[in-house]
Order: sequence, then structure tokens, then C-alpha cells
Amino acid sequence: MKDTALTSIHKALGAKMVPFAGYNMPVSYEGINAEHETVRDAVGVFDVSHMGEFLVMGPNALALIQHVTSNDASKLVDGQAQYSCLPNEDGGVVDDLIVYRLEEEKWLLVVNASNIDKDWDWIKAHNHVGAELQNISEGFSLLAIQGPKAVEAMQSLTSEDLSAIKFYTFKVSDFAGIEHVIISATGYTGSGGFEIYCKNDEVAQIWEKVLEAGADFGIKPIGLAARDTLRLEMGYCLYGNDIDDTTSPLEAGLGWITKFSKEFVNSENLKKQKERGVDKCLVAFELDERGIPRQGYDIVDGNGNKIGNVTSGTMSPSMGTGIGLGYVPPVFKSVGSKINIQIRKNAIPATVVKLPFYKKR
Repeated sequence: MKDTALTSIHKALGAKMVPFAGYNMPVSYEGINAEHETVRDAVGVFDVSHMGEFLVMGPNALALIQHVTSNDASKLVDGQAQYSCLPNEDGGVVDDLIVYRLEEEKWLLVVNASNIDKDWDWIKAHNHVGAELQNISEGFSLLAIQGPKAVEAMQSLTSEDLSAIKFYTFKVSDFAGIEHVIISATGYTGSGGFEIYCKNDEVAQIWEKVLEAGADFGIKPIGLAARDTLRLEMGYCLYGNDIDDTTSPLEAGLGWITKFSKEFVNSENLKKQKERGVDKCLVAFELDERGIPRQGYDIVDGNGNKIGNVTSGTMSPSMGTGIGLGYVPPVFKSVGSKINIQIRKNAIPATVVKLPFYKKR
């Protein structure tokens, strides 16, 4: 089990530690609901240093990225980031990721912790253009500072105007006394904020100064459990739950990051799928009655016939209702459609809704 550079600090703070994607990670500190509300109402800081980072460099860097990712990275300029995915050759998804354009010939790919080795091998195997690849995952840390007070709370730590860093853009600048860190507005919570990429030997200083600067704004450390409820309230897909090697980006509602203006891995087959239509699609639902939908629960129709399964589900801390995502036949995809979630012996009625579940207060 790997540790992050902050593991000893999490333990000293009393965090509940659990194995996650091969790392010893803090799942909670004071409780999921309290931590969730801290991020929705104020500001919280997550250690997400288990995420993977690859550098793609050289004159053929963009060519490789265009080949292995579904979105069109040629649209990016320096300082912009893009959500994308790595399609496999069987119609599914190797992983979802964020692509950062650092310079014309220097790009950063940020991938999921559980897929670091798989993604690295996949990209290397498809590097037929001789791009320079470097896996820097082991040497870098990542903090997510999230919440509506993040800009105000963190402004004293940098000479950069944080309010000018718009969603899916970033700056390489000073932060908390450290030069040349990436300050990125690519959050996963729906409540605003930043991610800070730095070297492992820099992160403890940054963590300490972030908590100091945020003290008057109610900042608290936040665990992975609240990170999951926050992302689900926004309807953001989680790899391994809502997308995987068997689900196509079109089935998962990720057509907006699947650009057929270029050729990429399996693009011809995905284009045909788009033309003929998908057999299943990911929908968002809210329970009409009390209950908590969980991953793996059956979705059934009004006659009790299984029509799909729940991929992510929880009791929404912000809304107090059961919410979830799941795959169903396209006939059930329209907002307002009625489905049922099989929770033990009971089929609990639910309604298909438009994302996000959580609307900003």
C-alpha cells in the first residue's frame, strides 16, 4: 500500500484511512455530511495525490494525444485544459482524463489513480509517432481546494489573480511560498475552487499554509467519501462505476467529448454507433420515496422486469433524497420517465431527472 507525502499528517489529524487504488487514503475526518457541507458552503482541502500525471512532449506530442483521446486537443491554447477519455478498441473506455496544454510541445495528462499503469501502457503502445513520454506520478502531489470561498481564502497565498482563472484554465505561478506550481480550475465538486500540482517535497508546506490562510473562512480537510457525494450531486462520471472498459462514451452521455472531426482510436466504430443509436444510456434519477440507491442495485420497470443497474448512488447530503446514475434502455432516458430501484425486497419508484442534481443555492 503506497502512502502520499501527507499520509502522516492525515493520521495526526485523526483521519479514517482506507486502501484506495493502491494508496492509503483519508476517507473522512469528522463525517461525510459535515465535510460535504463544508465544501458546499465554505471551503475544504482534499489530498488527491494518488492521481496519475504523465508528460507528453516534443513535436509529435499533439499527434499522439489526438490519436489516443476522444476530444479535440488541437482547440487548446497554452493555459487551457480539457476533459477527455481514452477509447479502447472494443467500444469501451480505458479511462477518463484531463489534458493540459502547458506549451505547444509540452502537455500534461492527469489520469485516475487506479488506472495509472493501465493508461501508461496503453498510451505507450499507441505512441507510433515518437512523442516523448514521462510518467511523473510518483514524484508529484495534488491538492484540491474546493468551495465558494476558495478564491477569497487562498488569494493571499499567490501573486496570481485567482478570480481570473476561469473553469478549465490554469496558471503556472507561485503559491504558498513555492514557485512554479500549477493552479488549475478543473474541480470535481461543482462548488468552485482550484487544484494545486506540486512536487512531493513541497506539498506539506502548501498544505500547512492553505489551512492557515483558510482558517478564517472555515476551511477543513475533506476525505474521499465526501468527494464522492459531491461529484455525484453534479452527475460527474466516476471511472469503475459509471464508465469502464465495456461502456462507450456515447452510452455514458459523453458525446460532447467525442469529436468526429478527427480520427482517433476506434473512432469509426463509435461514429457508426452514434449513427445507429445506442442500446443503453446513462441516466440520472431521484427516488420518489425514502431509500438509498447503491451501486449494483437492479433497475426495474413497472412490471418488475430488470432493465438496468445502478452505477452510482447515495443519499444526497445537500438535498436529503436518494439520487443515482444507472444504465437503462433509451426508451427510459427522457426526463420525467418513471423507473424503479430494487432495494432488497422493495421496488422503490424513481424519476429520471436532468443533471446536475444539485443546484447552487
